[in-house]
Amino acid sequence: MGTLAFIVIDINPILAQIGPVALRWYGLMYVVGIAVGLRIAYPYALKRGITDDDFWAIVWPAVFAGLVGARLYYVLQQPLGPFLAEPWRILATWEGGMAFYGAIFGVAVTLVVVARQRGFDLWAMLDAAALFGVIGQAFGRVGNIINGDIVGAPTTLPWGFVYIHPNSFVPDHTIAYQPAAVYELLFNLAFFAVLYRLRFRMPRSGLLFAVYLIGYSLGQFGIFFLRTEPLVAFGLKQAQVTALVVLVAALALTAWLASRRGQATTAA
Repeated sequence: MGTLAFIVIDINPILAQIGPVALRWYGLMYVVGIAVGLRIAYPYALKRGITDDDFWAIVWPAVFAGLVGARLYYVLQQPLGPFLAEPWRILATWEGGMAFYGAIFGVAVTLVVVARQRGFDLWAMLDAAALFGVIGQAFGRVGNIINGDIVGAPTTLPWGFVYIHPNSFVPDHTIAYQPAAVYELLFNLAFFAVLYRLRFRMPRSGLLFAVYLIGYSLGQFGIFFLRTEPLVAFGLKQAQVTALVVLVAALALTAWLASRRGQATTAA
């Protein structure tokens, strides 16, 4: 195969290593994604009436719940034998493997619990979380691109990625793969632009979050046709089945929010 026809990726997923401690691009991109997400979500939440104290009281529990939820949901979708044999691997995020629906579920549950405790506007905070999530995930996909842990099927397309660094996660370092992580990155950036434009134009509080769930589910359903995960039911992959369930729930949530009385999401 002539690799000149493709895009060759020769980046070590390990950015730096000191003894047994390794700093990976994947982890760094998560940190950058969280920082940028906060930079977007914080002023928006304040304009929606969330106090500074309430915002910071929820952020770190929600971030923690999101990371744990993303990892656990990924693990539950894998053959459990290796994780039961070596339980420490459940926490081995450096091996790749975060399922973003798990992050959404973890963050949403945390927001519900803390909102009840502190009495802030749950729907306004969920709207802010939607902006945080979509832009934060875009940076996470940069880490996936470097890792080579999200790829599509082998391809002859000129934009196929050949990962030649031995530390990358692809099954074969000599063939080109569809760059599924790039497709998801581009989708996230375009979807963020849409949500950002709509952030103060929704007729009801909470609708931005519902639109996020709908758009993200549609994107996942389509993009996963290009990914190589195994089929689980009806010729679909696990993320596609989850996307359909979330899509139905999000459409029902949209109908309910549209019918209830509430204020439009204008800036305070």
